[in-house]
Amino acid sequence: MNKKFLLIVASALAISQYSKAQLRTNGFASGNIQGQSAFMDASGATNGFSDDANTKDGKGLVFPRTNLTNFTFASTTGDEDNFPTAYDGMIVYNTGTGNTPATGSGIGTQAVTPGFYYFSNPTAGPTSGNFSATTGRWVPLSASPKVTIGTTETTTNTLINTPTGDKQLYAIKGTFTANGTSTAVNIPSPTGMTAMYGITIYKAGTNVVYDRSLYSYTIATTAGNAITGSPSMSVVYPNGTYDYVLEYLK
Repeated sequence: MNKKFLLIVASALAISQYSKAQLRTNGFASGNIQGQSAFMDASGATNGFSDDANTKDGKGLVFPRTNLTNFTFASTTGDEDNFPTAYDGMIVYNTGTGNTPATGSGIGTQAVTPGFYYFSNPTAGPTSGNFSATTGRWVPLSASPKVTIGTTETTTNTLINTPTGDKQLYAIKGTFTANGTSTAVNIPSPTGMTAMYGITIYKAGTNVVYDRSLYSYTIATTAGNAITGSPSMSVVYPNGTYDYVLEYLK
């Protein structure tokens, strides 16, 4: 018998013995998916989950467990042949609690908790010529995803459509002091901010929301870069300390 053939058979047996990954089906497994809308069908042999008399025929898909607080893409840049979508739509089950790495994981430093996440990178693809994963973010697969807005930059679950494409909305919480005589207050601009999307000014511990706008806002960190009031008129705030949540684009 051909020695090369024996070597191939022995290698295949060794791989099958130690490999734990399996793909099973209730029916015929075909390697050809041309003309099909689904690349894999693991439902029951006849009627799937809902109507099959033997409900044990229907199976679930067990996702690999991934810790997004450690996970980074092996390569963050693709091309038209290798990952042309730049991982847009990739789904994982996250086991970690904390923040994603600052680099190599999309926009980075996103708060995550255990659960399913998908990688949202809608601006990538052959049409835009952008094949980089650095513009994407991890979004929880849930009906009502929540984020905690704190005193450091928070990546929200919102994208804003702009003339140059979808932009990520960020938020940050802070305080400013009004002296009761001037409309100028200090609301420093976060690093990289290009435009203010909105602001809510309130006093913590009360039911009072003072405003959801400013008379004007200058993207700067200098004193007095914000003028209190509404777009139509400036307003002097009473002396005191105020809380705010600033929403912005980068």
